Amino acid sequence: MANLKEIRGRITSISSTMQITRAMKMVSAAKLKKAQDAIVMLRPYSEKLQELIQNVNSSSDPDQISVYAQKREVKRVLFIAVTSNRGLAGAFNSSIVKELNAQFQNNSQYEIEVLPVGKKAFDAVRRNRTVYSNASSVYDNLNFDTVAHVTEAVMTSFKEGKFDEVYLIYNKFINAATQEVTTEQLLPISMPENTESQVETDYIFEPNRTEILDNLIPKSIKTQVFKAILDSVASEHGARMTAMHKATDNAQALKNDLVIFYNKARQAAITNEILEIVSGAEALKNS
Repeated sequence: MANLKEIRGRITSISSTMQITRAMKMVSAAKLKKAQDAIVMLRPYSEKLQELIQNVNSSSDPDQISVYAQKREVKRVLFIAVTSNRGLAGAFNSSIVKELNAQFQNNSQYEIEVLPVGKKAFDAVRRNRTVYSNASSVYDNLNFDTVAHVTEAVMTSFKEGKFDEVYLIYNKFINAATQEVTTEQLLPISMPENTESQVETDYIFEPNRTEILDNLIPKSIKTQVFKAILDSVASEHGARMTAMHKATDNAQALKNDLVIFYNKARQAAITNEILEIVSGAEALKNS
C-alpha cells in the first residue's frame, strides 16, 4: 500500500494538472469565439464568389476554359494537409493524418507530394513522404496575404504541369464540439457545364468575360485555401476546449478517488496506532 506522503504528493500533482487544463480550456474558449466569427464571416463571401464564377462561366465559350479548370491525365497529385502546430487537442490532428494515409493508399498509383500546413502534419510525413513545401509558418502571421503567397506557389506549379490534381484535407468547423474531416478538390476547379435547366441571364460584362474570370478564379482558389485554414483554426480551438474539459473532469474524478483512498489509509493508520497504544497499556497493566 502506498504511504500517506506518496498519496498526498499525487493529489497535489493532479491538482496542479487540473489548474493547467482548466486554464487551457478557458484560453481556447476565448480564442474560439474570434476564430468562429472569422470563418462565419468568410463563408458567405466564398460562396458568393463561387456563384459569380458559375454565372459568368454559364455562357462562356468552352474553348476559352481557364488554365486552372483544365483536366488532364492524372500522374502527379498534391495534398495540402492542414493541421495545427500544437497538440493537446484530442483527435484533431490524428484524424487528418489518418485521412491523409487513406488518400495515400487510394492514390498509390500516382506520384504524391504533401504540402503540410502545421507542424503536426509535417512531422507525420517528413520521414516517409515527399514534402513539396513546409507551410507551418503561416500560423505565425495568419492573414489572407500570407496564405495567398503559399497558394500562388501551388497554382504556379499546377499551371506548369508539375501537378495534375491538388486536394485540400482539413477539419471543417461545425460547432465547438464537432469537427468534420473534409477532403475537397482544389485544382482543377469544378466548372459546371451548361444545362437546359439553368436560367440564362443576359449580363453585360466590363471589360469582358475572359478577363473577369481570369481575376475571379485565382481569387476564389486563394479564398478556398484561406477558408480551409480558418475552418481548421476554429476546429482546433473547439477540439482543444473539449479535450481540456474532459481532461479536467477526469482529473477531478481521479483526485476524488485518491482523496477517499487517502482518508481510508489515514483512518487505518490511526486505528492501528490506537490499537498499539491500547495493547501496550494492557501489557503494562498485566505485568
